[in-house]
Amino acid sequence: MKPNQNPANLILRNGRLIDPGRDLDLVGSVLIEDGKIVAVGAHIQIGAQRLAQLEQIDATGKWIVPGLIDMHVHLREPGEEYKETICSGTRAAVAGGFSSVACMPNTHPVNDCAAVTQFILKKAAEEGLCRVFPVGAISTGLEGKNLSGFAELQAAGAVAVSDDGRPVESSLLMRRALDYAKTFDLLVISHCEDLGLSSGGLMNEGPVSTRLGLRGIPGAAEEIMAARDILLAELSGARLHLAHISSAGSVALIREAKKRGVCVTAETAPHYFTLNQELLSTFNPVYKVNPPIRTAKDIEAVKAGLADGTIDAIASDHAPHSSVEKDIEFEYAANGMIGLESSLPLILGLVREGVLSPSQAIAKVSLNPARILSIPFGSITEGAPADLTVIDPQAEYRIDANTFESKSRNCPFHGMQVRGRAVLTLVDGKVAYTA
Repeated sequence: MKPNQNPANLILRNGRLIDPGRDLDLVGSVLIEDGKIVAVGAHIQIGAQRLAQLEQIDATGKWIVPGLIDMHVHLREPGEEYKETICSGTRAAVAGGFSSVACMPNTHPVNDCAAVTQFILKKAAEEGLCRVFPVGAISTGLEGKNLSGFAELQAAGAVAVSDDGRPVESSLLMRRALDYAKTFDLLVISHCEDLGLSSGGLMNEGPVSTRLGLRGIPGAAEEIMAARDILLAELSGARLHLAHISSAGSVALIREAKKRGVCVTAETAPHYFTLNQELLSTFNPVYKVNPPIRTAKDIEAVKAGLADGTIDAIASDHAPHSSVEKDIEFEYAANGMIGLESSLPLILGLVREGVLSPSQAIAKVSLNPARILSIPFGSITEGAPADLTVIDPQAEYRIDANTFESKSRNCPFHGMQVRGRAVLTLVDGKVAYTA
């Protein structure tokens, strides 16, 4: 099958249906008509005449799961279209199995008003291959001085607010943001970073940074702000989400806060449970990211946090950069990695390691992000739009960033031998991607 802008009439047969929201894990089929899920189950009865009108896909040996959701990406449009566009970014998303993405506001201009939110949604409707959910800015211009108009942003279509890329340095402003957001039940996504501790840092602080002669960023730079924002969320009662968690200390803080009943959720990214700081011994800028990749101890803590539910979601933090920003001296290279087209096999690696069950892994990139963002997706439900991903968990291949749909190539997993990939992505009943 090829990508098709018309709603599909098809049946996916004999696949392993995994739907964490319905506690469903069985071999069965999904019937789709006019872009809607009509029936789900082990035995779907269809008359011969009706069956003849359907496209039939044999999913034997494959998983049929809710359309994957990446709740933290940078699409770069408006303003930096040479790095990525809404068109190229959503093409990368569906190629990676994602039917929905939430895009961060650090565009040019910043998404701090209705006009920019509406522009993103209009471009997504015209050129996008997957659903796009804009995240508005906490502060105007991401300057950390004045709050954006949360009501205006939400009314225009923003699903959350964040100053991602920069922290909200003022505790008073962050408290006001949480109080203001609570009025609209709007999610606040925090970029946890104490700039006083991280400024000028190039990698994780420790023996490796000392040996390499690179200024370090201590885990405390993340943990101090995570602790502050948890306390402020506890004070306000607002919904707080902590982005790209990377350190063992942050995982411990979130775990303890959840035990106290604080309304906090968290995400990590694949590079924080797969890449070790020792890789920076190569001085390859592809490994430069903020927060930085850390130690084996931090990797194990992140995995433990995923396993016990402390970390709710996995998001790519897809951050495209051109060679102008990345293929330069390590000190001057931009922070960030792309991940939309490489995340899925790395997440499935957690299943093979025994860190997560298949259902838990799928929940981290479907059900949980949907619940956190308050969007009506993440489950295989009769009557719902057919947002589905079909995964071949045994497909073995070598990641080749040169074949990516993304405009950028700053992928730290280029050349890695992996297993598992999306072979079909349906969005609103339309075939958005097929391998």
